[in-house]
Amino acid sequence: MLSKIENREKNMEQVNWMVKTLCDFLWNFPMLVLLLGTHLFFTFRLGFIQKKIPQGIRMSFASEKGASGGVSPYAALATALAATIGTGNIVGISAAIAIGGPGALFWCWLSGLLGMATCYAECFLSAKYRMRQPDGTVSGGPMYVMEHILHKKGLAVIFALFAVMAALSVGSSVQAHALTAAVTEHVAISPHLVGIAAAMLAGSVLVGGAKKTAKVCMYLVPVMSLIYLAGCFYVIWKNAAYLPQTFRAIIGSAFSSRSFIGGIAGTAVMTGIRTGVAKGLFTNEAGMGSMPMTAAAADSSSPVSQGIISMTGIFWDTLVMCAITGIAILSDMIRNPAAYRYAENDDFCFVAFSGLPFAGEKLLSVCLVLFAFATIIGWSFYGECAARYLWGERGTKVFEIVYMVFVYLGSVLSLELVWNLSDLSNACMAIPNIICIWKLRSVIIRETPRNR
Repeated sequence: MLSKIENREKNMEQVNWMVKTLCDFLWNFPMLVLLLGTHLFFTFRLGFIQKKIPQGIRMSFASEKGASGGVSPYAALATALAATIGTGNIVGISAAIAIGGPGALFWCWLSGLLGMATCYAECFLSAKYRMRQPDGTVSGGPMYVMEHILHKKGLAVIFALFAVMAALSVGSSVQAHALTAAVTEHVAISPHLVGIAAAMLAGSVLVGGAKKTAKVCMYLVPVMSLIYLAGCFYVIWKNAAYLPQTFRAIIGSAFSSRSFIGGIAGTAVMTGIRTGVAKGLFTNEAGMGSMPMTAAAADSSSPVSQGIISMTGIFWDTLVMCAITGIAILSDMIRNPAAYRYAENDDFCFVAFSGLPFAGEKLLSVCLVLFAFATIIGWSFYGECAARYLWGERGTKVFEIVYMVFVYLGSVLSLELVWNLSDLSNACMAIPNIICIWKLRSVIIRETPRNR
């Protein structure tokens, strides 16, 4: 009996090693070149469409009520932001600074700025080619574009399968694990109880469908963001005298291989580029094919308008949330480097928040819980879209049950393999999605007014 258990554990270790090796290969060079190259291409061919961000922000708040089976543009954007603004904005930025140095922030922001063009392109396609069902509801996303416009059903099925896998891993299990860790750090409670509560709360949102998910996200995203940003702004205000030095460190480290603060985050410039770009791509999901599913559900006036609205999600995620997080951490690190010398890579933000007047670390834990739960319900929407494409309405009901089970499992189990599977799923979503965007690039460029 013992030998069987040992063999099973050994087999799991081998599977985990194989998945991790493949993830390291994909995310170390090929995926970065593919996504960053796509970002650059559409940035130039669409006439630097990022300049329309102010217009997109205005349009996202122009309608509060959807029609004809869709949801309002703001509701669709809030759902997408719920999925993208997650624990990666806190833990991911901390790790980026620790591994890649201050310069990693510069490359993270640059990847977000350029990624808006790709986000526009993929969301334009899903909004243009969405399908309206007999009951008035709409279905859309990269898988529908791949099947009905490119006539590549195999590619569409691969994308949808990995979207389901990503939803169950990064959207459900990983976030539930982070949520449980944040709760049990301050409250003596069983992880099993936290997992059950999280699964039931998520389930109460899932059963309401897309409109219930969007409605919850419309209120949750602004509240959790404001609470977190208030803490960050306090840290920045307290360290205002160090802001010039902070920005010099970010720009200087982005193009220099010199160490920073006694070697805490010292790194070669290429490591900073790789880390910053990878973290930027991971947190904002531009090119992954996830945000187009919410774009297809929005009741917007045109594909161009929806594409412009959708790319504001990258702006809020990377150029606001990640930027403010990074500036808060770095300014505090420069003021008090000794506090960070032996801190864990993903604890830098906790160190910074410990300087708040009261309960700073507890406040950050509350933010982590809210961010994680928002990502859980945001990614449930993506998973349902993919499940509906693969197995129809009956399949979405099964998916909802499985999703809640994975929320519970994520709270109580070790997640090393799940983390690696989530990275692999994201990469395997991005590849067919980028192929789709490139094949239809002429449609995107031709129908996008460059001076509008």
